[in-house]
Amino acid sequence: MSDDDAWVADDIYETIESIDSDGVKFAVRLENVSRRYSLGKREIDALKNINLGIGMGEFVAITGASGSGKTTLLNIIGAIDYATEGRVFVMDVPIGDYDESFRATFRLANTGFIFQSYNLISTLTALENVMFPMQLTDKSLDEIQEDSLQLLERVWLAERTDHLPWQLSSGEQQRVAIARAMANDPPIILADEPTANLDSESAKMVRDLLQLLHQSGKAVIAMTHDSAIVRTKGARHLTMADGVLSSNV
Repeated sequence: MSDDDAWVADDIYETIESIDSDGVKFAVRLENVSRRYSLGKREIDALKNINLGIGMGEFVAITGASGSGKTTLLNIIGAIDYATEGRVFVMDVPIGDYDESFRATFRLANTGFIFQSYNLISTLTALENVMFPMQLTDKSLDEIQEDSLQLLERVWLAERTDHLPWQLSSGEQQRVAIARAMANDPPIILADEPTANLDSESAKMVRDLLQLLHQSGKAVIAMTHDSAIVRTKGARHLTMADGVLSSNV
């Protein structure tokens, strides 16, 4: 990143940090959102006219078959992908109205991602992976390191701080990913099949962490096949099929 790019990123981050979360009505709001992909001469409708409102601090579990559109929906909520039609509001901000620089910084400050495949940086230790998302904040390196150590303690990995991803079990890697998702204390946690590759004990630890995040006031949105996540106390269950989102009734 050049010095000019760093200045721009810092300015955007300061603007985003000024958002008053106390005045936010919805963590996520989608209005008539569709996503269409072109594949050669074919057009594929991954999402069809999605309307959704998720309140601050709400837990939403979305189930559906593979290919139903769950990951596409999560990527649009997380400002990784764009809607073809409709409007997407995150923390009441119409993120589709902004360029990629704003969207990337907004994503870093407001959403924490937990991926099925963990997506840890292979050359960084557990501690360095957690520190990585904090690079645009105004914290000192010592503060970032201390905060990251505390996050690893919260996911029961205080003894694994200097381990590389390949030296960790699948469950430990996912817990590092959860600590990383909490790095900037985002109001929204996005989880894509967070227990899919884990043994039963590790999966339970991840479910417990998601519930703790919910109890701490974060909006948690989980795409999952895990019925135990769906049964999380207070969770709202939605289903997806062929790009259509519906309530579980």
